[in-house]
Amino acid sequence: MSVPEPPSFAMRLSQFAQRLGLGGRQRPRLEHAGLEHLPFKALQRPEDSIWWQDGPPLERLFDLPRGALSGPVQQVKAQAHALLVRCVELQSLESEAFDLRELDGVCAPRGEHPPLAHLEDFATTPAGRAVRIISYKDFVKAISLALPRYLSGQQIEVRQADWHGNRLYWGGHQQVAAFGVALAYARRRGLQVILPAIRQHYRLNPAGLAALDAAFHVLALPEQAWAHPQFMDLLLSSGTPYARLDQISPPGTPEWLLLPREEAAADALGRALRQAGAADVPSFLASLSDTRA
Repeated sequence: MSVPEPPSFAMRLSQFAQRLGLGGRQRPRLEHAGLEHLPFKALQRPEDSIWWQDGPPLERLFDLPRGALSGPVQQVKAQAHALLVRCVELQSLESEAFDLRELDGVCAPRGEHPPLAHLEDFATTPAGRAVRIISYKDFVKAISLALPRYLSGQQIEVRQADWHGNRLYWGGHQQVAAFGVALAYARRRGLQVILPAIRQHYRLNPAGLAALDAAFHVLALPEQAWAHPQFMDLLLSSGTPYARLDQISPPGTPEWLLLPREEAAADALGRALRQAGAADVPSFLASLSDTRA
């Protein structure tokens, strides 16, 4: 007995269009969009890294500029913006006595430095080997390169984010190799390194994510999609309302496409993209809100 073949991608798109009441020119546009050929990839949780910027820059959602979204319908962009900024919250907490040995990384750009999982790993890099610490005096000299007012007790900024788990990051940007080697030395020697600090904790808001998901398909599209003739013809020529966000995606990573669920054509396209393999952003973000131990 032969097993019936699964419905083709084009057939599934046609079924979407029928179910949503789309007819005329919109159905063949969906069926011949070639969406299944786009190189969709699953979104991955960031790996442990001392580099804050190795993770997704979701903190930008907190104060996302109104002009960050592109798209043909101002009302759709305004609604998308209003929901996106609710997805991330910022909690600030001041501490008079923060031990820098609790830090796991830095907010400085990685630049020429290699990917590293721990500050101690700086010791194996050329920049780290140039920092020689064999005494407490050497330690003070090294950490003062990164914190010129270390001895006067100047407050530092510490960052934390749900998508980085429980890792804490120094907000400074200068002399990161000296900073990392000095902290590794302090941990090895059991030296307390106490300074006042302000901790900025970026949290993903489950209610905000749910509201965004209820109003929009939010999908991660590969950059190749924006040069895909059939897809762009479908998106632009059909008058489908959408909003596009690329300011929270590093170069070469998927951008976000927001399609309002209440618009039949946009909803059909959103469902088709999901079937083709586009990652669902709100679900992915919700998984990141489970802080790692």
